[in-house]
Amino acid sequence: MSELPKTFDPAEIEKRWYQHWESEGLFRPERPNAEPWTLVNPPPNVTGSLHIGHALDNTLQDILVRHARLQGKDARWVVGTDHAGIATQMVVERQLNEKQQKRTDFTREEFVAKVWEWKEESGGAITGQLRRLGCSMDWANERFTMDEGFTKAVLKVFVDLYNQGLLYRDKRLVNWDPGLGTAISDLEVETVEVKGSFWRFRYPLADGSGHIEVATTRPETMLADMAVAVHPEDDRYTALVGKQIKLPITGRLIPIVADEHADPELGSGAVKITPGHDFNDFEVGKRAGFKPGEMLNMLDANAAVTQTADGLIPDEYLGLDRFDARKLVVQRLKELGCLIPHVVKDKEGNETEHDAEPRTIQTPFGDRSNVVIEPWLTDQWYVDAETLAKPAIEAVRSGAINMVPKSWEKTFFHWMDNIQPWCVSRQLWWGHRIPAWYAEDGSVYVAESEAEAQQQAGEGVALQRDEDVLDTWFSSALWPFATMGWPDPGEWEKRYPNSVLISGFDILFFWDARMMMQGLHFLKEVPFKTLYLHGLVRAADGSKMSKSKGNTVDPLGLIDQYGADALRFFMAAMESQGRDIKMDERRVEGYRNFATKLWNAARFCQSNGIGASSSIEPPVADLAVNRWIIAETVACVQAMDLAFADLRFDGAANAIYQFVWSRFCDWYLELIKPVLQGGATNPVGAEPVEAPASDDALRQAQGERIDLGNVSGTFSGDEMREAAGAQGEIAETRAVAGWVLDQILVMLHPFMPFITEELWAKTGTRDYDLIVAKWPMADARALDPDAAREIDWLIELVSEIRAARTEVNVPPGARLPLHVADASALTLARLERQGAALARLARVDVTGGDAPTGGALQVVVDEATYALPIGDVVDLEAERTRLSKAIAAAEKERDSLSKRLENPAFVEKAKPEAVEKARADFADKAAEAERLTAALQRLG
Repeated sequence: MSELPKTFDPAEIEKRWYQHWESEGLFRPERPNAEPWTLVNPPPNVTGSLHIGHALDNTLQDILVRHARLQGKDARWVVGTDHAGIATQMVVERQLNEKQQKRTDFTREEFVAKVWEWKEESGGAITGQLRRLGCSMDWANERFTMDEGFTKAVLKVFVDLYNQGLLYRDKRLVNWDPGLGTAISDLEVETVEVKGSFWRFRYPLADGSGHIEVATTRPETMLADMAVAVHPEDDRYTALVGKQIKLPITGRLIPIVADEHADPELGSGAVKITPGHDFNDFEVGKRAGFKPGEMLNMLDANAAVTQTADGLIPDEYLGLDRFDARKLVVQRLKELGCLIPHVVKDKEGNETEHDAEPRTIQTPFGDRSNVVIEPWLTDQWYVDAETLAKPAIEAVRSGAINMVPKSWEKTFFHWMDNIQPWCVSRQLWWGHRIPAWYAEDGSVYVAESEAEAQQQAGEGVALQRDEDVLDTWFSSALWPFATMGWPDPGEWEKRYPNSVLISGFDILFFWDARMMMQGLHFLKEVPFKTLYLHGLVRAADGSKMSKSKGNTVDPLGLIDQYGADALRFFMAAMESQGRDIKMDERRVEGYRNFATKLWNAARFCQSNGIGASSSIEPPVADLAVNRWIIAETVACVQAMDLAFADLRFDGAANAIYQFVWSRFCDWYLELIKPVLQGGATNPVGAEPVEAPASDDALRQAQGERIDLGNVSGTFSGDEMREAAGAQGEIAETRAVAGWVLDQILVMLHPFMPFITEELWAKTGTRDYDLIVAKWPMADARALDPDAAREIDWLIELVSEIRAARTEVNVPPGARLPLHVADASALTLARLERQGAALARLARVDVTGGDAPTGGALQVVVDEATYALPIGDVVDLEAERTRLSKAIAAAEKERDSLSKRLENPAFVEKAKPEAVEKARADFADKAAEAERLTAALQRLG
């Protein structure tokens, strides 16, 4: 045991202990015969840095893996990073731009070599930041989605899916990012409200008999219109279905088709259809009989106008940016008399015409390029997600995968039941290059190597490899098994399926569902038994965090200020099965104070000779206070076990918090101070023990518990018995307190690993580090109802007396007589046993006789009434006046708030946070008025 410093310094402790754990291999101790328990981390981008969402996600994972390790399981937390195709390529290209270079100045191989060079020098900074958070990951086996073994798995999956007819090349619409020049996933698209315009045009019928009116927010796409759709039950257009329209500007003849996509209630009820540039129009076009290969594409990869297959776009539009083309199309249609003006009336009834109606438009942007995304018709590689989704749906429906919380299942089923083909190709240089080779005649050969593809094609057939790479979600979908050696024999054989997956709900479909699909398809088993979906960390006002709003929070800054333990505990205590977390720095500070309180409690124990326990089993205890705290410890273990079983991080965190702060620090340590300071025998409720008949018998009976060798002088038998009894109580209390502190350190370790490991090391000589200690047993035999009832009674009585004294401003140092009326024999016996503790904690002296009439506080606990005369220490009249004024003020505010909340105009129109605050204030003022009224009544 070494003395604890007065000040708790998280920074010094965190760095020292993490280096020790990692260097000693304690994140994955050798346990060959133990139950395997496996967790894989959602691989962060190799370009990433720790943000508050990472802090939440990884804190929850670390809590589970540390808990499993303490349970004696062969716990492994698989760690690695994702190659992040788009993000990484952007980083390296920006570095080249700073040197006035660009990617195309190099061959593909040269550029990829530069990316690998960047990765080795600068990539993976987030792994160091995860260490600062305390993540006990298996760093010795860190993986990367582009490493050799992982790449082998990716190639096998691609080739196998292709050979099974589940992966194919097709022409479809994709989210095209003109800034990056690649297709991107839905996850990489951010929809933003943008002020735009809504134009209406007349499209003339080809036979000259009239026109049909259409409206659009994207008039430039009319250069590739292929139809106009009307609802089949819209009587206005029944006679027009099948007729043709001659488009202005291009002169293209297009049909009027019947399709339920057209809503008769919106605009004119007629919708222009551009299947090559709109996802809804693509489906309408297919229903109208257009094959994807026939659909017109009017934009190039940079979103500039290019000639369509029919060659009908006039030269003046070619090469224009899409937004410049928009202006020119509107101008030309206006000149042709096809533009229908938007008429606005002012208050006086005067009319003015405008080219378009102002509209707020939901516009998709690339999350990295900040460029408007274009639905673009192009050839890409697709996975038959509908087929792969069916086993995953059944796994969740049957309970083979336990989704927590269950509320996400409905969303999961809706998305999976309506899943679309998965576009897995990206137009990048960095990533897993698609293993497909093309011959000049258009034949495609898919193989794991070029040699195999050449063998398929035959000698002498020239082959050209596909230029594209795979979507990073394709490779990360293999994470639960490819990280552990699949498809070769390896650790995956005993660790698949994984025990649990922790994930943000925002990647349920992009990562979690795809792991289900690939795992079930290739290994015929679910990838994880439980899927826990947590919410988002939001700003204090509940809004979503974003750099543009300036409301993001740097977790590393919070760690610098308050320590990793405090931030981790905040995350756990606030995580309530999928609900979003509001960032509250004051609560992080509060959990730093909690750590300090534990530190000071350990210092108190150390200064009073309380050290490490020698047994996992609780010590034998006679004193009621010790039997009580043992039972409270076991109850805390039980509560935490239930919370962990249900993945209630908040429940587990709050159970240990309340136990440490209230039961152990505030009450137990206070209750045992008289014992440790050598107070009177039986001050906190030992059961009566018959004394031995002789001094020799007394010494023999106590010899195993205390050492009397330091007692000098001559003592009588009674004095010897009293000294021996006090020493026995001290020894028992030290043993119990040391045992309880040890259990606290173990239970708190998953949440606060650094301070608990430090206290574990400093409070005694240990055979092992806390990180590999043993989780406490919830032994119901240690529960002691009698001791619990007695100490709970004492705590309630002390609390009531303290509250009553505070309410009427009794000076803190004043000692008061305590008169008891109507007490049962049980209560009188308790008062006898707990008199010393009650006197010390409540600053009262139990007094016989009736209480004086008037000027006394009245406290009722169970059947007994306790009176505390205060006339000698408080000006009763002045106190009654003060309380009456305070009651009136509280009632006035309470009633004012009540009227406001009863007003429907306030409740319906005020901001939700204002209504919530008013309700909280009302509850506070109502409680304050009730409490003060009770205090006034106590004065009589």
